[in-house]
Amino acid sequence: MAYLDNLLASGEQPIRREHQHWFVVVADARYAIFAFVGAILLLILSGLVPNDSGGQGLRQIIGFAVLALVVGGLLYLGWQILRWQNEEFVVTSRRVLQTEGVINKRVVDSSLEKINDAVLTQSLFGRMFGFGDLDILTAAESGISRLRMLRQADDFKRSMLEAKHELELELSGARPMPGPAIRTGAPSAAMQPASGPAPVQAAPAAPAPAAPAPATMSADDVTRTLANLADLRDRGAISAEDYEAKKADLLRRL
Repeated sequence: MAYLDNLLASGEQPIRREHQHWFVVVADARYAIFAFVGAILLLILSGLVPNDSGGQGLRQIIGFAVLALVVGGLLYLGWQILRWQNEEFVVTSRRVLQTEGVINKRVVDSSLEKINDAVLTQSLFGRMFGFGDLDILTAAESGISRLRMLRQADDFKRSMLEAKHELELELSGARPMPGPAIRTGAPSAAMQPASGPAPVQAAPAAPAPAAPAPATMSADDVTRTLANLADLRDRGAISAEDYEAKKADLLRRL
């Protein structure tokens, strides 16, 4: 994990880490298996050697050969296990990484935004034991192209596509950034009592404007105005009640 931390950029987070299936160790350690089988055959052969003086020397030679085969097979098997442990496939929030190498490290990565498709191939044997081959198709010429005998390849593909979708939303700005809630003096809807909506307070009525004091009119003005009002009444522009009300108002202004 410490080596992986050195590869991550600022803000980049690992999402899923996976190894190849342990069948890969068995396949790569075939020479160690051959060495163990050869050692067993030599032990069987040493039992057939006669116990005379010449046979003792031959048995010693066979014993050294068996020891060399066993030690060499164990060392080769241990090296293949170390290689398997150090070859890792990682999905981060920005890319897919492949790290390998025990002493000399090699890192290959493919950006999530350049990945066009991922093809998963699983045989019947692979579905039974939980592994598959994942081909990653990218727009770039270089990058990870094939993940051979990947353990839980279907889950790895799902995690990779989900991370690609999240990155596309982030780059397009479609995902809103979370921010602090703005509090105002008015209570929010979540703070309303559960029994029902808050009563609406009526706004205070504006005071009615004071009626202007009646202006004093001369007798000639009153007579002239009454004549105009009578003419409007006779033509039907105003009713008789309106005429009487206006007349009373004019008489008060004398």
